[in-house]
Amino acid sequence: MAQSNFRLLNNAKKQTISFKLIHNLVVFPVEVNGKELNFILDSGVGTTFLFNIKNKDSVELKNVKKIKLKGLGSEASIDAILSKGNTFSFNNIRSLNQNLYVIFNDSFDLSSKLGITIHGIIGYQILKDFIVKINYAKRKITFYNSKTYNYKKCKKCEILTLEFHKLKPYVNVGVKLDVNSNKITPVKLLIDSGGSDAMWLFENTHPDILPPKKHFNDLLGEGLSGTIFGKRAIIKGIVLGKFELKKPTVSFPDSLSITHALKFEERNGSLGASILKRFTVTFDYVNSKITLKKASSYNAPFRYNMSGIELVYNGKLLVEEKDNTSLTLFNNNKETIQQNKITFDYNYKYSFKPSYRIHSISVGSPSFKAGLLPNDIVIKINGEYTHNLKLENIIEKFYQKENKKISLEIERNGQNYEYQFRLKNMLK
Repeated sequence: MAQSNFRLLNNAKKQTISFKLIHNLVVFPVEVNGKELNFILDSGVGTTFLFNIKNKDSVELKNVKKIKLKGLGSEASIDAILSKGNTFSFNNIRSLNQNLYVIFNDSFDLSSKLGITIHGIIGYQILKDFIVKINYAKRKITFYNSKTYNYKKCKKCEILTLEFHKLKPYVNVGVKLDVNSNKITPVKLLIDSGGSDAMWLFENTHPDILPPKKHFNDLLGEGLSGTIFGKRAIIKGIVLGKFELKKPTVSFPDSLSITHALKFEERNGSLGASILKRFTVTFDYVNSKITLKKASSYNAPFRYNMSGIELVYNGKLLVEEKDNTSLTLFNNNKETIQQNKITFDYNYKYSFKPSYRIHSISVGSPSFKAGLLPNDIVIKINGEYTHNLKLENIIEKFYQKENKKISLEIERNGQNYEYQFRLKNMLK
């Protein structure tokens, strides 16, 4: 086996690792040239990327040269470095000769949006060398030796054929675009485990693919080449073989943001992690197929952020907290047979805690109408200090049912203000 491939050591048949599921994305640690870094497993990329590499995260890079990269987003190409001959390893898996691209674009900052330091994205380069099973419910990935793997009969499974274009997997499925019709429109979608949405559809790539009348404009995410804007909507369903998921949320990115993606004319959009997480997913690149096994979350309703707030991590904040501990000292005087007791009460302690700020507000959303602004620092949500919460726990509150009341205490220009609004479904 070529050293540029990943392989299981000691003739092992499989290796299972744990991962973190953050905003529907699979995050797991990988050592690059001996330095442990956090990667997103992204089936939507054909090459491996590194970014957000600071001094404290410094990693030795082999055989480097400067290049230009262009990706999703409307901005121009970005500067990057191609590095060859790198060693990747985690648990019992290793590769001794991996290529990677290093990005120095500060605006492409997944870490602040996920609340955990993300150093890179890896996809095809590892998925091609194993049969890879992702159990979203248990937060486990198993990498199987493709030569010894045996498929078992599974009534709850659907096997779909994969097609590849520039090292990326595509699948042919159907969508029901009209809520008043059962017409199934065939579409070819990129399987994108690194996209947190349910589905993207590209307008006019098929005569039927147009945004429903009920939609709203929104910021959809960040690409290598800038911010991606578009429309959000809900369609009647998506048909994956014998499975049909009802009322999935769909994003329609604007054409300027996806110029690069539209170069593959057969593509109609992307199938994202909000759909994949409803299954146990097995990627089999060797045999060009993907297996979907229905999970307990299969019928969970599709939700979207109904607040209009895009919240991001804003660094550490020095927080003063009450500390109920005390220290008592005893002084024994043998001559007078007297004991002196001195008690020190520590009423406060100081520690660094995470802070969060509003990165953007969707025009017309409940938070916009309430008067919240970009760069507001969120101090409390529903009476709870945000520095005691993870970013994902706060964002989850914006995905609750319609009419759920949200109370925020924010800091703006050194002053604290309180705001209230109710989540609103803008697609009704």
